[in-house]
Amino acid sequence: MYLDKATKAEIFEKYGKSNTDTGSAESQIALFSYRITHLTEHVKSNKKDYSTSRSLKMLVGKRRRMLDFLKDRDIERYREIIKKLGLRK
Repeated sequence: MYLDKATKAEIFEKYGKSNTDTGSAESQIALFSYRITHLTEHVKSNKKDYSTSRSLKMLVGKRRRMLDFLKDRDIERYREIIKKLGLRK
């Protein structure tokens, strides 16, 4: 599987407060971004996989909502996570 416990812990430690910090907005956004990049590669090679394409669109929307939430609450944390992940807006 592409997303095992070790990979998740590594993402949470890099972007969250610790490797068990699964609830912070930054760690969730980082996990969504990792899943989005994986699904994007899958959809590029399997163009007719409509269910995965739908899942990808839902994940992008979920990440966008989470980023909007973070932007409303704390603009500095929002700017920091955008800079770390290389997202643009």
